[in-house]
Amino acid sequence: MADAPGRAHAPRPASGAGSLRVGRLTKPHGLKGGIKLELFTDNPELRFTPGAEFHLQVPEDSPWFGRAITMRELRWFNESPVGFFEELNDRSDAESIVRAILWIDEQAVADGEEDNAWYDHQLVGLDVVRDSEKLGTVAEVRHFPAQDLLVVNTEAGAVLVPFVEAIVPRVDIEAGIVYVTPPTGLFEDREAEIAGGPGSGPAPERTSTPSADATAGPADSEVATTEPVAEDPSA
Repeated sequence: MADAPGRAHAPRPASGAGSLRVGRLTKPHGLKGGIKLELFTDNPELRFTPGAEFHLQVPEDSPWFGRAITMRELRWFNESPVGFFEELNDRSDAESIVRAILWIDEQAVADGEEDNAWYDHQLVGLDVVRDSEKLGTVAEVRHFPAQDLLVVNTEAGAVLVPFVEAIVPRVDIEAGIVYVTPPTGLFEDREAEIAGGPGSGPAPERTSTPSADATAGPADSEVATTEPVAEDPSA
C-alpha cells in the first residue's frame, strides 16, 4: 500500500494475500534475543508497537514456518532499529529466525492508515497534470529507502518523479489525476534531450534526486539492505 507522498511504500504482495510486508529480521543483536530489523515502512511507530503480531515468511523446513511473533519492544541503536519479541528469549532464538520476512494483516494496516493512502495499482494509469496541462501517465511506482518515484510516461520518454508532497501535492483517484508541481527542468529537460536528436546522445530517465539511495538495487526487490552498525553489548 502506498502511503502519502514522501513516505515509503509497502506494496501489496504479488500473491494477492490480505497482508502487507513491513520488515525483515537481519541479524542477532546482543544476548537477550534482540534482532536487527530492515524496515519496509517509514511508520515503525504504527507498525512495530508492543503487542503487534507479525506473520512470518520463512522456508518450509524452518522451525518458524507457519508461526507468528509478537513485538515486545522496538529500540534504536546507532539509528538502526532492533526488535525484541515475546518468542525470542536469547541469541540462539534470534539466530534461528534470521532472514524471516514480517507481514501484517491488511486490515491492521487499514485501521492505522491515513485517508490519503493508495495501493500501487491505484496510481498506475493515472494522468499526471501540471495546472491544466497533461504531462503524461503513471506507468510504475518504484520503491527506495529515501523516497518513492513515479515513472511517468510522456511523449518524450519516461520521467522519474519523486513522490514527495512538494512535487506531488495531490492525488485524486476518482478523477484519475495525479497533480504535480515539478521543479523547472524535470520534464522540460527530458523533452530538450529528445529534441536534440542523435547529436545530443541518449536521453536517460531523469530524477531530481540522483542519490545512492535512489539508484541502488533494493534488497528483496523492494528495499536496500540496512548498513551494519556496532552492537550495544548491554542490550
